[in-house]
Amino acid sequence: MEWKERMETLLKPLTSPSKEELRRVLQELNTTVKDVEAELGDPDGKPYYRKLLFHNKEVELLVMNWSDLECSPHNHGNSYGWIHVLNGKTEHTVYEVQDGKVPRAIFEEQRGAGEFLYAPVKGVHRMKDDQKSGLITLHLYAPPIKDMVVYDLKACAACVVSEDCGAWWPEETRQRVKELKLKA
Repeated sequence: MEWKERMETLLKPLTSPSKEELRRVLQELNTTVKDVEAELGDPDGKPYYRKLLFHNKEVELLVMNWSDLECSPHNHGNSYGWIHVLNGKTEHTVYEVQDGKVPRAIFEEQRGAGEFLYAPVKGVHRMKDDQKSGLITLHLYAPPIKDMVVYDLKACAACVVSEDCGAWWPEETRQRVKELKLKA
C-alpha cells in the first residue's frame, strides 16, 4: 500500500482519538523522508516550512522542514499530539506556565530520527534544528490546531495566532487574533 493511501486509511476513521491511539497511528504510518520529500519547501526566513497533509474535523497531519532558526515558545491551544522526527536532530525545550506570567524553561532534550515527542494540551514548548542537521518532522494533532498561543519572552508578551501563522511572532497584524501582556 502506498504511503498516501495508508495515511488516508489510518486517519479517516479516527474519532476523538486518545493520546495512545494517535501515537499508534503515527507509528503505523511508518513514514520515511522519501514519503514526504515532495511536500517540503523553503522556510523563507521562518523557523520552518510546513505543509498540511491531511485535515478533517478530528485530526490534522503536517510535515515540517526546519531552517537554522528556532521557533518561538508556543502551545497548540486545545489540541494534543505527537511529533515524529523523520530526519536530523531537534533541540526541544519544555516550559512551565503560570497564569499571566512569562513561561520558564524547565528542561531541554535532544531527539533524533525515529524518536517521538508528545505535545499535551496547553503544553508550551520550543523546537529547533540541532546543529543544522536537516530536521524534518511529522506532526499529528487532535483536534486540528486552533487558538495556538505564541510567546515573545523578551517582550513579556503572548498572542493567539491565526491558523495560517506558525510558531513565530506574527509579522502581519491580521495574524494576531488576540494579544496578551505577561508579567516577568
